Amino acid sequence: QVQLVESGGGLVQPGGSLSLSCAASRLALRHLAIGWFRQAPGKESEEVSCINGNIDTTHYGDSVKGRFTISRDNAKDTVYLQMNSLTPEDTANYYCVIHNGDSCAGPTIYRGQGTQVTVSS
Repeated sequence: QVQLVESGGGLVQPGGSLSLSCAASRLALRHLAIGWFRQAPGKESEEVSCINGNIDTTHYGDSVKGRFTISRDNAKDTVYLQMNSLTPEDTANYYCVIHNGDSCAGPTIYRGQGTQVTVSS
């Protein structure tokens, strides 16, 4: 069974940075689009970033553009999300998903449990 395990969350002060990791088991990620979603209490989930399979084109939501960077290490089947200039509005549970295919426009088929990010002074 495919597993996605996120790590790297925690408590950080406003303006700080965190780097999240999403490691996959039993599945090679290089040909698949991988996204990062977040969900805050009382709010809907939003995909904040996604990286296409094969060509590694990246996409960002308006709320994180210029502050977050998604990347992948295919040798490790791991996708990263570098988050800079964090604000309290970034507080949420962050989880990664696998899209069905190499396009970020495709439906999601797997997701991890997530890692909590809390931005607070």
